[in-house]
Amino acid sequence: MAVFGAALAGCGSGGGEPRGSLAAPPPASASVSASASASASAAGQPAAAPTLAAGPGGLTPVFERAPATRAKTVALTFDADMTADQGPRAARGERFDNPALIASLRRLKVPATVFMTGRWAEEYPDQARSIGRDPLFEIANHSYSHHAFTSPCYGLPAVDRQAMRTDVERAFTAFRKAGARNVVPYFRFPGGCYDDEALRALAPAKVTAVQWDVVSGDAFARDGDAVADQVLAGVRPGSLVVMHCTRSAAPVTEQAVRRIVPELRERGYRFVKVSELLKS
Repeated sequence: MAVFGAALAGCGSGGGEPRGSLAAPPPASASVSASASASASAAGQPAAAPTLAAGPGGLTPVFERAPATRAKTVALTFDADMTADQGPRAARGERFDNPALIASLRRLKVPATVFMTGRWAEEYPDQARSIGRDPLFEIANHSYSHHAFTSPCYGLPAVDRQAMRTDVERAFTAFRKAGARNVVPYFRFPGGCYDDEALRALAPAKVTAVQWDVVSGDAFARDGDAVADQVLAGVRPGSLVVMHCTRSAAPVTEQAVRRIVPELRERGYRFVKVSELLKS
């Protein structure tokens, strides 16, 4: 099975070591880089999508949640995971998509950001195009291969340092070929694992790395209520929730969303895409 690191143990932290975001981090700075937005526009991505300024030493910036404010906003994000070597499994009938989840988000009118792998977009181009042309959604980059950008990372094979930027750019190319338009210059590391070398390798791509502060626990889960309970217990104003849009490995996500959305709305929360959360 594909490994979904967001639902598992942490990646560790420290200089040169893999860093994950499973515990709630300190609020990220939300300073917007106009030059990064301009570069994204030149790459065929919307200039309107805000990005963070580069980190120390020009490293790719990392966004984990909006600063705590009185605004009750929350971003639901969904990783559409498919690794580069899973084509044979898809050919045998395994489903890495989740049309029922997308349909429920539309029915509930929930804006969301889908972090999609390029391989997923190639396998399901009609769905990638539909999601990427619906103003309710935006598509962000989850790599082409869903291989690790630092090791160890939940058993994922590793991307060579020299190939990291190419892997990310290949995913953006797959989105364009599928006909997606609402593509934003955000990147999520497979498994949530990264280190400073990976941030340095991706700096020329002019993307903002997006992590999370709420882990849904939907990967491999069989109890939708347990997933909903975990999300509802973790959400705070400005939270960013990681979930999955992969039916075979996250089969109860749609069920959980049908409970999460009305309960958070009853608490006064408004759902936003990552691009809006970055403006906070």
